[in-house]
Amino acid sequence: MRVHYPTLAATVASLTEGETDEVALMATLACELHHSDDRFDWTGFYRVVAPDLLKIGPYQGGHGCLVIPFGKGVCGAAAASRQPQIVADVGAFAGHIACSATTRSELVLPVFGAGGRLIGVLDIDSDQPAAFGADDAEALGAILAAVFGRV
Repeated sequence: MRVHYPTLAATVASLTEGETDEVALMATLACELHHSDDRFDWTGFYRVVAPDLLKIGPYQGGHGCLVIPFGKGVCGAAAASRQPQIVADVGAFAGHIACSATTRSELVLPVFGAGGRLIGVLDIDSDQPAAFGADDAEALGAILAAVFGRV
């Protein structure tokens, strides 16, 4: 099953309408995203909790890494650069942090709140190689902006 982003966006908008708590929003999105696509093996958020530091937030899937400094691994790269990271082969990504032995590819998007404040990153891992493309990053980025741009 492959996600239909317009339907997912409408569902997420309906479920999150009026909610401003970041953790509640992350939990809802992690669940909805994770169950929307068979490519999504681990789906979750890492929250900015201190300058240059991410900690695990709500997620779906096996365990995740607890703490990731900015600049370390794919999540840290997305946080430091404030740019999406699409990694077709995590084994070829210098400094990849292997939280799970089954991860083959990864998509990480920065999550911004009102005023461009970096809240964290959305991390989606797949057990399939080259599972993600620019279309996924664009569609998920739009969903994130719609949900978190108001908090």
